[in-house]
Amino acid sequence: MNSLVANTTVVVWYQDSLSTAVTKNVIVVCLGISINYINACLFHTFSKHQIFYRNSRYILFIHLVVNDMIQVTLTITLFIISYTIHSVHVPVCWVIILLALFATENTPLNLACMAVECYIAICMPLRHVQICTVRRTLVLIGLIWFTSVLSVLPDLFITLATEPLDFFGSQVFCLRETAFPNPLIIKKRDVIHSVLLVTVWITIFFTYFKILFTAKAASKGANKARNTILLHGFQLLLGMAKYIGPPLLSFLGKRFPRNYTDSLFACYIIVQILPRSISPIIYGIRDNTFRRYLKRYLFCKVTIQ
Repeated sequence: MNSLVANTTVVVWYQDSLSTAVTKNVIVVCLGISINYINACLFHTFSKHQIFYRNSRYILFIHLVVNDMIQVTLTITLFIISYTIHSVHVPVCWVIILLALFATENTPLNLACMAVECYIAICMPLRHVQICTVRRTLVLIGLIWFTSVLSVLPDLFITLATEPLDFFGSQVFCLRETAFPNPLIIKKRDVIHSVLLVTVWITIFFTYFKILFTAKAASKGANKARNTILLHGFQLLLGMAKYIGPPLLSFLGKRFPRNYTDSLFACYIIVQILPRSISPIIYGIRDNTFRRYLKRYLFCKVTIQ
């Protein structure tokens, strides 16, 4: 979880009225159930048809969907905890936070890989089958997880090495800042995030402009690939909002102190929930092949028309 959610849950716990708290929780839970239902249908569609799980494009997409489901479920769980039991044991908080962080770190890397796959399909169509094999795609997903674990897991090791023993048996308000309180972790996180995001943005811009200026740029497939990469960029841009969240919320808190919790809640929806609603649009709705099969499960149809 990031500091935006941290601030949201802390302030909400102390300031929201009962009716406001219930309303916000109902909104968050309904949005989470809706997104996870659609994503579950996407995953079921993927697993039931060979045309999808033997295609590198759909494998990368479904990996993104699984990450979105993990992220949505865990962030909503933490949101509800902030209104109910308020604090949990540190080891339990670690498990929740680390899983959420792994899923969060995976997303921009996965988007970059999907952009590269689009580039290969449009700019090197004759080599696409040889380059984007199922085996290489699975290895790539393994590398994505390895990179995420490598960037996040040191938080745990630093905490184990620096915090007193009684901290591990205590209860905390479950946030990244309280579960991993060492200031060194924040500096490390900022450096890693900067490197990863610059790399991902360079990849997305490179693939987009290569497709834009390719000899086949006028083709329908190239136009669709460009639009897909633009959606990836927009999704990544929403995810990056968490980095400008703290100064923005500090400004809003000074200008509109009475509506501060509402501002925090709106930011939570925009940063944590909205980006996860874009993934189904990219392939679940825009992709003709996936849409044809998805209708069968999304609306509980028996046969495919």
